[in-house]
Amino acid sequence: MTELLHLPWHEARAAASERELVDASIRAIDALNPKLNAFLHVARDAGAGMPVAVKDNIVTTGMPTTCGSRILSKFTSPFDATAITRLRASGCSVVGKTNLDEFAMGSSTEHSAFGPARNPWDPSRVSGGSSGGSAVAVAARMVPAALGSETGGSVRQPAALCGVVGLKPTYGRVSRHGLVAFGSSVDQIGIVTKTVRECAEMLGKIAGHDPLDSTASTHPVDDYAADLDAGVRGLRFGVVREAVAKLEGEVRTNFDEALAVLRSGGAIVEDVSVPTISYAIAIYYIIANAEASANLSRFDGIRYGHRSTRAKTLREVYFESRGEGFGDEVKRRIMLGTFALSSGYYDAYYGQAQAVRAKLRADFDAAFERFDYLLTPTTPEPAFPIGAKTDDPLAMYLSDIFTAPANLVGIPAIAVPSGFSRERLPLSLQIMGPQFSERALFRAASFFERETGYWRELPPI
Repeated sequence: MTELLHLPWHEARAAASERELVDASIRAIDALNPKLNAFLHVARDAGAGMPVAVKDNIVTTGMPTTCGSRILSKFTSPFDATAITRLRASGCSVVGKTNLDEFAMGSSTEHSAFGPARNPWDPSRVSGGSSGGSAVAVAARMVPAALGSETGGSVRQPAALCGVVGLKPTYGRVSRHGLVAFGSSVDQIGIVTKTVRECAEMLGKIAGHDPLDSTASTHPVDDYAADLDAGVRGLRFGVVREAVAKLEGEVRTNFDEALAVLRSGGAIVEDVSVPTISYAIAIYYIIANAEASANLSRFDGIRYGHRSTRAKTLREVYFESRGEGFGDEVKRRIMLGTFALSSGYYDAYYGQAQAVRAKLRADFDAAFERFDYLLTPTTPEPAFPIGAKTDDPLAMYLSDIFTAPANLVGIPAIAVPSGFSRERLPLSLQIMGPQFSERALFRAASFFERETGYWRELPPI
C-alpha cells in the first residue's frame, strides 16, 4: 500500500481511505527513515487524514519541537502553530517532524544536532537545507507533502537537490505564528510536494491573515489551482542576466533547455537586468544573522532551552547553557550578527545592508514592470557529497546564491524539477513572481511540469 504515496493527491484520495493513507505513510517512514534520517519524531498515533510532515522548527502539540538543536531537545510546545491548526482543520494529519539544520541555519542539514538528512537519489550526498528532512520525506514518498521554512532558500534549495517542488510564498502570505524565529524580516513557512497541483492545494489550506502574527497579510486568499492548465502563451519571462552570467557546465545546459521548453509553449523569454542581485548573499548574511542574534537570545537556560548543570552563577548559566546547547554554525552566526549590530558597526553593516536591500527591491520592481516572471536555476550545482563543504562556510553560504534574493524582497518563488545531471542527480528551475502572484507562479510551473514530467521519476531507494 505504500505505492499510494507515489500517486498525486487526488488519485490517492480516490484509491484509499484517509486511515490507509496515514498507515502507508508510517510504514514508509519505518522502512526508509533509518537510511535517510528525514524524520526526528514520528506520530504513531496520528489521526486519519492526508499525511503531512512538518519541519521541526514549527511548533506542534504532542510532539517535541527541537529545531534540530540540543538546546531544545526536551521542549514540547503547549500550542500548535497557526499553519498546523489550519492543516488539521482541513483534514490533514501530521505524521512527524522533519530534520533540519540547527535553528534553520544551514544549506545541507549537516548542522543538525541529530545527524544529516540524506539525499534519496544518493545517500552519500546532502539533501540541501535547512528544510532537508522535509524535502527527503517527499522525494522518498514517505509523505505526499511537507511544510518547511524559508529564510534564504531553505525550502527551494533542498527541494531542488531532491527533485521535488518547493514554494516560498510572499512574505506575510502564511502566518509565522508558531515558527521559531531565525530572521524575522525574511522568515516564511513554505511547502514541499511532488507536484505543482499539490503545492497549490497546500497553500490554499494554510494561507491567510492571522491576528496572532502582525506581519501576516490581509491580502485575499486566491484559488491557487485555478489556472494550472492555462499554459504560458504570451507570458513574459525575464532571465536575470547578472545571476546567470557566469553559469556554465551541465547546470547551464539544463537551464537553457528549460528556457526552450517555455518558448515551445509560446512564452516570451528575454534577458533582464537586476543590477544589485550580485550583492544579495552579502546583504542576506548580514541581515539574517543580525536578526538571528536577537531572536536566539531567548534560549538562555532560564526562559527556554537546556540549562547547564555545571553553572553556579547567573553569568555561568548563560555561558554554559548556550555553549553546551548551540552547535558551531549557530554560534558563528550569533557572533557575526552581534558584531554587525554592535556600537560603531551598526551603520556600516546592518544599516548599509538594509539600504542596499531597498535598492534590490526597487530593481526587482523595475524588472516586473516588463516581465510576468523572472528566471534562474534554483541551485548552482547538484547535491554535493556530505562533508564536502563543512570546513568552508563561505562555499556553503553560496548554495543560496539564486534563492536568497526572493527572501530579501519578499516575493514568491517556486522550484520545479528540470532534469538530471550526468550522475543522475536532480536539477531545478526557479520561477519568481511579484508579490502575491502565487496563482500565476503555479500556472507557469504547472506548464513546465506537464511538458517535462520529471515529477514521475523516483529515487533509487
